[in-house]
Amino acid sequence: MNRRQLLQTAISLPALASGAEAAYYPPPDSGGGWRARKPDARQLAKFEEALECAKGSTKHGGLLVAHQGWLIYEKYFGLGSREATPNAASCGKAFTSVALGILLGERPDLFPSGLDQKVFTPRYLPEEAFPLDDPAKADIKLGQLLAMTAGLAGNNPAYVRGQEVKLTRTGADGWQAMVDHTALTTPLWTKPGGGYCYATAAPHIVSIILRRLTGIELQSYLEEKVARPLGWGRWGFAYRRAEVTHTPGGGGIAIRATDMLRFAYLLLSRGRWAGRQIVPAWYVRHCGRRSPYNPHYSYSLQFNVNTGGDLVPGAPRGAFWKGGSGGHCLYVVPSLDLVIYKLGGRDEQYNPALNNVPPPPEGLPPYDGSRELWKQPRPEPDATSDVLRLVTEAFRP
Repeated sequence: MNRRQLLQTAISLPALASGAEAAYYPPPDSGGGWRARKPDARQLAKFEEALECAKGSTKHGGLLVAHQGWLIYEKYFGLGSREATPNAASCGKAFTSVALGILLGERPDLFPSGLDQKVFTPRYLPEEAFPLDDPAKADIKLGQLLAMTAGLAGNNPAYVRGQEVKLTRTGADGWQAMVDHTALTTPLWTKPGGGYCYATAAPHIVSIILRRLTGIELQSYLEEKVARPLGWGRWGFAYRRAEVTHTPGGGGIAIRATDMLRFAYLLLSRGRWAGRQIVPAWYVRHCGRRSPYNPHYSYSLQFNVNTGGDLVPGAPRGAFWKGGSGGHCLYVVPSLDLVIYKLGGRDEQYNPALNNVPPPPEGLPPYDGSRELWKQPRPEPDATSDVLRLVTEAFRP
């Protein structure tokens, strides 16, 4: 057994969730949608507290909670609604990761070394990437791109073996990092594997690799492999700009809240949906725990992980999540058979001119303007942690 097989076996056991495969999978909203029940009084009080926390951190949004396959809480505020498709920003990174995981499962021949595969070669990247602007990039592994440890310059702070460090040179962020040339020429701040730095260019490069190997855009790949099997409604990718000529792999998915919850439920179900293994179980397991590709910080394959209880003390250690600018965050809590979506968003994230999504159905109630005088009393990162704590507390004895 080679190193790749050993790694995948170690990560795939034990199973992500206790018990057998989930017997229930929500049909599309057009076909009835999630089954629903009311929470008990204690749960409701916690959810309402979590919703108020979310309202304090973002102008628009909502909160959805599904427990054991039952949608037990769904409330929105501002421009948030079930039919809203705002730019969920960096939540899109999770979809890029999962798409690559699907490709790894279906075509392992394309990555003979699995996540250990060195990918800055002509097989995986276009001609414009060569010659490499830094010869050290030749050592970047796929797993390092997915765990943000490829050495690419991104945002401060960075971490080396758990210690915070400050970059002297940062990289592009937002839509600028999702322009192919910018992503491919992002400078290194350390050697590959030498530290963790949140660099949006890294998952965008992953989307370039997927595009080159499959011959189709990331959005088309997700439509075929995830959106159709899970029964999503209207969706697309934002950052509609002339400079962004391909699906932005570093973020920007624009998706309905109940469909974001379906995606989280897919991960809770170990990558299975209605009897079909969509994402390899070993890959989902890797997403939810500390990664051997990131010994520096609790960030795995584009997910924050609470394996050591260090990111959100008091929250379940098996919880993992992906947040996005504007207060969006999807959470998976296997130990509680629980998925959560905190919908967020600034005004511009709801701008249909910037989001490549078909228009919503006619006849929806208009926004009442109730949040126009809103001021932000709570930072987004604090609310992201507090919502996880509050919702999971509702299920403790």
